[in-house]
Amino acid sequence: MKTETKPEPRPRKRWKRIVKWSAGVIFVALVLVTFIAYWMSTNDCDRSSAAPNSPIKAIVHCEYGSPDVLKLENVEKPVPNDNQLLIRVRAASVNPLDLTIRGPWMIRPLLGLRKPKDTRLGVDYAGTVEAVGKNVTNFKPGDDVFGGRNGSIAEYVCALADRGVVPKPSNMTFEQAASAPVAALTALQGLRDKGKIQSGQKVLVNGASGGVGTFAVQIAKSFGAEVTGVCSTRNLDLVRSIGADHVIDYTKEDFTKTEQRYDLIYDLIGNHSFSERRRVLNPNGICVMAGIGGAGWHDGFAARLAGELNAYLRSRFVSQKFISYIAQFNKKDMTILADLMQSGKITPVIDRTYKLSDVPEALRYLEQGHARGKVVIAVE
Repeated sequence: MKTETKPEPRPRKRWKRIVKWSAGVIFVALVLVTFIAYWMSTNDCDRSSAAPNSPIKAIVHCEYGSPDVLKLENVEKPVPNDNQLLIRVRAASVNPLDLTIRGPWMIRPLLGLRKPKDTRLGVDYAGTVEAVGKNVTNFKPGDDVFGGRNGSIAEYVCALADRGVVPKPSNMTFEQAASAPVAALTALQGLRDKGKIQSGQKVLVNGASGGVGTFAVQIAKSFGAEVTGVCSTRNLDLVRSIGADHVIDYTKEDFTKTEQRYDLIYDLIGNHSFSERRRVLNPNGICVMAGIGGAGWHDGFAARLAGELNAYLRSRFVSQKFISYIAQFNKKDMTILADLMQSGKITPVIDRTYKLSDVPEALRYLEQGHARGKVVIAVE
């Protein structure tokens, strides 16, 4: 009697099993690696407990959370290398970017999974050069400067002399100069480089009364554009006072439902759909998506990001263009901003000024989304 042999599995079924098991192994490995990375995530707060030899005051956050996690602590005074300046900070300012202290999960792989990698706060600053490295020839002790540097909300910072630091305009206070770097640079690069702004164009700024918006209105006017600012009722006079030719009160009128058409929409809010914004753009118009929610960007971040990505992709198939970008610090553009301020074409708008010890309160105010212009920190 013959015994029947079991047929060999067909190659196709064998490959399905291999792929299935491989996918399972990869998934488990990714989960394990993520778990290990999460618990190994650390920062300077874990590694250093010794008292600084040359203490200075700085705002530090060792954990993610609300502005309550911010502490004013003693840290080691920085020492400039051969290519750096040591700057005594006289003023700084806060930006929506600083609200990464809340640690939104979508960007934690960049910031640190369990704890923030960078424990310092701030980018904008203005101050006085105290010392220079041996290779620095374009600055000297006593020069007043402004620029951008991580950890700027502190009594001292070190900055590379050939990067985002330039002489402070003589007609600007330290507080005014410190309010400009991130916000004004964002507006300049968005309007000029991404929006291709030209004299005589009709430009709409959605979110015209905020930190970036107040700079955007003035920079657009400096290019010779006809500017319409969108803001709330309480800010109409402010936006007119900085040069807007027209203002729209969004509590009473939806700019996407008017008959006016624009060559450029500089959108800091992202509260309208692709179709709505496209409707009020000229056939070859550009919408520069410079923000996804302003000061409250971390609330509903994923949904807004998806909406702007959708607009970007759909605009690939129509004549109007929707563009996103990230501003970059460089000495050339910082010099342009300094010249615009020195000439009076830009005057920073400052809403409130807080002391260094009151930075948590300053961020709580910024987070409410009602700031008119910039929120500044007086370090001295």
